[in-house]
Amino acid sequence: MSVSTRVRWCRRPGSLNLVEDVNSMELTGAEIVVRCLQEEGVKHLFGYPGGAVLYIYDEIYKQDKFEHILVRHEQAAVHAADAYARSTEQVGVCIVTSGPGVTNAVTGIATAYMDSIPMVIISGQVPSHAIGQDAFQECDTVGITRPCVKHNFLVKNVKDLAETMKKAFHIAATGRPGPVLVDIPKDITRDKCKFEYPKSVAMRSYNPVVKGHQGQLKKAVQLLLGAQRPMIYTGGGVILANASTELNEFVDLLGYPCTNTLMGLGGYKASDPKFVGMLGMHGTYEANNAMQNCDVLVAIGARFDDRVIGNPKHFAQNPRKIIHVDIDPSSISKRVKVDVPIVGEIKETLRDLLSAVREAMAAGTKPDGTALNAWWAQINEWRKRDCLSYDRKAKTIKPQFAVEKLWEITHGDAFVTSDVGQHQMFAAQFYRFDKPRRWINSGGLGTMGVGLPYAMGVLLAHPGAKVACVTGEGSIQMCIQELSTCKQYNLPVKIINLNNRYLGMVRQWQQIEYGKRYSESYMDALPDFVALAEAYGHVGMQITRPEDVAPALEKAFYGEWKDRLVFLDIITDQEENVWPMVQAGKGLTDMIVSAEEL
Repeated sequence: MSVSTRVRWCRRPGSLNLVEDVNSMELTGAEIVVRCLQEEGVKHLFGYPGGAVLYIYDEIYKQDKFEHILVRHEQAAVHAADAYARSTEQVGVCIVTSGPGVTNAVTGIATAYMDSIPMVIISGQVPSHAIGQDAFQECDTVGITRPCVKHNFLVKNVKDLAETMKKAFHIAATGRPGPVLVDIPKDITRDKCKFEYPKSVAMRSYNPVVKGHQGQLKKAVQLLLGAQRPMIYTGGGVILANASTELNEFVDLLGYPCTNTLMGLGGYKASDPKFVGMLGMHGTYEANNAMQNCDVLVAIGARFDDRVIGNPKHFAQNPRKIIHVDIDPSSISKRVKVDVPIVGEIKETLRDLLSAVREAMAAGTKPDGTALNAWWAQINEWRKRDCLSYDRKAKTIKPQFAVEKLWEITHGDAFVTSDVGQHQMFAAQFYRFDKPRRWINSGGLGTMGVGLPYAMGVLLAHPGAKVACVTGEGSIQMCIQELSTCKQYNLPVKIINLNNRYLGMVRQWQQIEYGKRYSESYMDALPDFVALAEAYGHVGMQITRPEDVAPALEKAFYGEWKDRLVFLDIITDQEENVWPMVQAGKGLTDMIVSAEEL
């Protein structure tokens, strides 16, 4: 090991230490991992230690450029890193140990993969010589995670470690984002080599297309400006590309109706009349009908998944021209044949479309105002159905009412995380998002238990923000141990537990599809959530009357408990269902709009 004559002072826990200049000396693999994270500007690392990563944890202890957040389960580490990325423009980062550490993390990795979330997962591995020998806490991490990562690496030489880390961050954040795993054997974290972090990486087999094809853009503009019944359909790709500003300009310029998927909420401002609501299985009556009956559809950063268009054969019954903009060519014409495919980065492509539309309009080519007015008249007729109505005079607390009060009390400006189930759909329907990256939920995989660790990740990324975790009594118990993490790091999450004593979405399906045979969907051994919250050192309160919902929320967000985690156990109507609803296998407009239609 060469020793530098230059030195610098570095503060470590409890003392000042003299450290040689790391750019002119050999570093261990563990030191290289830490330096790579620092070079990438990582501020928070979520993780849980174990034998295979102890050299790395020893180096984490010696530095102060980023903070390690100790979760109580590896799944929560990945979820928290996931939400950190969803709510920012940064790559989320987490670290787990080998064997059960990484298998516990798989659900979180798959969740991020399905929603295209940029993330780097560092996993420990048994020493190189022990791989394949059924060593203690060994598993085939690369094999296990291959189906649910954008890419993964097994580092076999410490000299490759820095470049591999750079590649991991690059792959995670570019093109269609996604999780990238770096599996590091323990001996690699002990081995030494000279450290040099590359400023950039070039991979011959990985070159995402950024600019949309100009010829296709011209075709798209012609179709858009010639439409009689246009529709703009956007998804999570708009959020991930930070293209909300461009989308709002695009919709406002054209004056066309816009709908968002579950993952795209906040991409276009919900307060604008041109927003017709979320579409799909639990979308609005007007959004689904407009989607089905339009003559020109532009899909931006969306993938026509089963929860959005229902039965593809039904969707294809009505002739329409489809323009599809996406960074991932494999998503185009995957489920629905499109007429004008445009592969490109969403933000860049929307800017090009805006420029081309403005140019065409300045030259005299404008939308048909008469046809557009007739189309809006039809949409407003569908709106009269008031598909999101519920009994506002009920003496029990309706979950919709609780979410509406949350929206009012927070002025629509909170970060809202959710778990998965009825409460997720109620939050999506009744919390009107005007900003992107404020709605944090598991869309593609539908993972219960994400809400609380998601809220942790959001709060660490946005200290002082209003963060509400909308959950249910089933979901919250899947990662309930993270109440301990919140206590350790003083994270004042407001947990909105819509407690109907059922696995609500399961019960709803059993009511409609299975003859009201409520098999294993009733939770008849629930904890006292108030006492449980207090046991973890937080504030707990139970709300049973509608008139108490708003005061409780005020107290939690702005009153004496604003700086504390508050668990609001809100006892809701047990039989309330999510409407509208498109049953599996049915067409997009085959909606059950209310209980009276059952």
